[in-house]
Amino acid sequence: MPAPGTSTKSDERRRTIMAAAVDCFAQKGFYGTTTHEIAQWAGISQPYLYRLYPNKEALFAAAVDHVSVVMTETLVAHSPASGGAKPAPEAALDAARGAYSALVADRNILRFLMHANCAAGEPLVAQAVRRCYAKQVDTVRQLLGDDDAVRRWFGAGMLDNVAAVLGLADIDEPWAHVLTAR
Repeated sequence: MPAPGTSTKSDERRRTIMAAAVDCFAQKGFYGTTTHEIAQWAGISQPYLYRLYPNKEALFAAAVDHVSVVMTETLVAHSPASGGAKPAPEAALDAARGAYSALVADRNILRFLMHANCAAGEPLVAQAVRRCYAKQVDTVRQLLGDDDAVRRWFGAGMLDNVAAVLGLADIDEPWAHVLTAR
């Protein structure tokens, strides 16, 4: 028999709440989203949400931690090093960028991450965002091997974020071609 609070049903409910939180916060950010909206999307009462998370900031921080785990799992799963042999640096960088691009093809994940950076003025959120970056730096360093490659990956990722959010792949303008390398 599972321990109290660890049942499959409560695990499923927490996953539903995390999905609701990421989706809602992705649309209107930390400041524009209410816990009522998240509870409603998750199909639970607001008081139940507050039993699980003491406030909106704690919920948002938990959502950042959740997205960080998803990012790490995605990067590791798409790593060419999963076969044991160390890939060439450029191949590893391309694989990491491809994994990240696949992840943020879900615009809610991308928008949520951008909103997380914007809400870093809130103490719990700042701590969660720093944990997320620390975890991603460690993961990418393990995959790519050196700090220069990590910085290139993050730099390229930030540019990819801007290109994705602005829909630059669909804009046939010279400046958009420069930013998307077309």
